[in-house]
Amino acid sequence: MKSGSLRLAWRENLNPMTSMRMIRLQPALIVILSGVVAAMHIGKIPPAIPVLREALGMSLVEAGFLLSMVQMAGMLIGVLAGLAADSIGVRRSIIIGHTVLAATGVAAMWAQRPFDLLALRGLEGLGFLLTVLPAPALIRQLVPPARLALYLGLWGTYMGTGAALTLLGGPVLMEAFGWTRLWGLLGILSATAALAVMFLVPCVQQASPAPAAAPASAEPWWERLRMTLTSAGPWRIAVTFAMYSSQWLAVIGFLPSVYAQAGISGKTAGALTALACLINVCGSVAAGRLLHRGTCARHLLYVGFINMALTAFLAFSPLTADAPVLRYVAALLFSAVGGLIPGTLFSLVVHVAPNARTVSTTVGWMQQCSSFGQFLGPPFVAWIAGLYGGWHLTWVITGVASVIGLLLARGVRFDRP
Repeated sequence: MKSGSLRLAWRENLNPMTSMRMIRLQPALIVILSGVVAAMHIGKIPPAIPVLREALGMSLVEAGFLLSMVQMAGMLIGVLAGLAADSIGVRRSIIIGHTVLAATGVAAMWAQRPFDLLALRGLEGLGFLLTVLPAPALIRQLVPPARLALYLGLWGTYMGTGAALTLLGGPVLMEAFGWTRLWGLLGILSATAALAVMFLVPCVQQASPAPAAAPASAEPWWERLRMTLTSAGPWRIAVTFAMYSSQWLAVIGFLPSVYAQAGISGKTAGALTALACLINVCGSVAAGRLLHRGTCARHLLYVGFINMALTAFLAFSPLTADAPVLRYVAALLFSAVGGLIPGTLFSLVVHVAPNARTVSTTVGWMQQCSSFGQFLGPPFVAWIAGLYGGWHLTWVITGVASVIGLLLARGVRFDRP
């Protein structure tokens, strides 16, 4: 009996279909990985800023707008993109978004002027929105309700993970092949992600019957928009996210330039920034687990914003100018503990939506407010740095954003999403 069982197990392991089932990723994880690929398009700019400034003659402020230009589409049409995702289908929206990212990535290989990259960066913003806005709604359909907070907390890591990968590998690739090859490679990755979602993620709702109770097409888009924008929950979550994302992108986005001014090489600066970016994942994952165990969402937001205010002070204050190790540790804590905020907000957003048919619309509104902050944050920080001859006042700007975030967090009522 024992040898027969071993032979049966051996035959099953040799069966290609059995092996494919063993290694196949869960559909929800494929959706999360597609978000990571989309975030890599965001993270490619920070390590490329010194290279692009030299190759294309960009000013520091122009580089700041290039850093945040991908948020232009989110700032202008975030909620409309969410409406479109609800209307055309969340899975189809992700596929279209990655197709746009693939096309712009390849087209950028022939850019010759700063204007060319800025225009393509705006289109990348549209592709990014179509990719990430419907993801929480699709994850909600693919996983059991009992595990939703865990997966949405994991989804909250997509930006930090994707940006960290390009921050770490970008300088190496650009030194070996030039910045254009990096853009092209990311375009190919987006094309691969589109195919993965198309063939490996089912187009039927498997887990929660609630979203299927009534199709999005049962209501006109303007009614879904009205319900979203007249509800207090989406506004509070959206502006809170803006207070987080504006300061996180400003600090992490300019770290390579800060290190370059300090005489640190591009590879080392990219590696240091990549770690600061990647460690953001820890906070988002922790938020999902803590919410799953019943931790108060409001308290997680308090911890995140207080931490960002204190660590930004340590990272940029003139008082720590002679303590580079302390400054870097502060930057790591700024990103790591600050990661509690996106993990918490992504878990809350599916609950503050007026109904199941407006989840992507609510995420779109959150992204629109977030993009407004990200679009203005980096150029404003760069302007202050240029005006006062250094980055020593950055903590004041981020501190104001954290205080506003704390005030908004007081009104969060969904302690157990």
